[in-house]
Amino acid sequence: MSRYVKNLITQDIARRLEGVEDLLLVNVVGMDADSTFRLRKELREKNIRLMVVKTSLARRACEGTRLAPAFEGATGPIALVWGGEDFVSLAKEITRIIKEGKYEKFEAKGGVFEGERLTPERVEQISKWPNRQEQLSRVLGQILSPASRLAAQILGPGSRLASQIEQLGKQDQPATAEAAAG
Repeated sequence: MSRYVKNLITQDIARRLEGVEDLLLVNVVGMDADSTFRLRKELREKNIRLMVVKTSLARRACEGTRLAPAFEGATGPIALVWGGEDFVSLAKEITRIIKEGKYEKFEAKGGVFEGERLTPERVEQISKWPNRQEQLSRVLGQILSPASRLAAQILGPGSRLASQIEQLGKQDQPATAEAAAG
């Protein structure tokens, strides 16, 4: 490949990764075309992008960016995966696909998160973290918890009083019915 073509490819990779701050590296080498097509379709449905690149060209395209540490020690052709709702969701999805074993030879090779190089083991650890939606629901639960407890404490005595009044009302009804009949 000529230097001119390499520069064009490097520029295209840099353009595609513009604005991307975190990504994963995966291996798709050895997968047949049908499996690769199904994998890409499955990822695309989750708004996740996959791009197979030559490592040296991707390394050149990412020099001086937060993505550069991902390529330390990487060799051969790899696939870059980015997108999704957030990085934790991306890691969860990739880990889920690997564990399902639907795609033979598909495996995590590492990545970069907040400028830090990730190992495949670290990617699996991150996949166990709560994603953005789970974190928001936890925070919302913590915000609403005191208010719901307070409401229960306020309503508790009133409902007990109402039930006692109802009980007294039921006890007085037979006596009132007898007095009206007699």
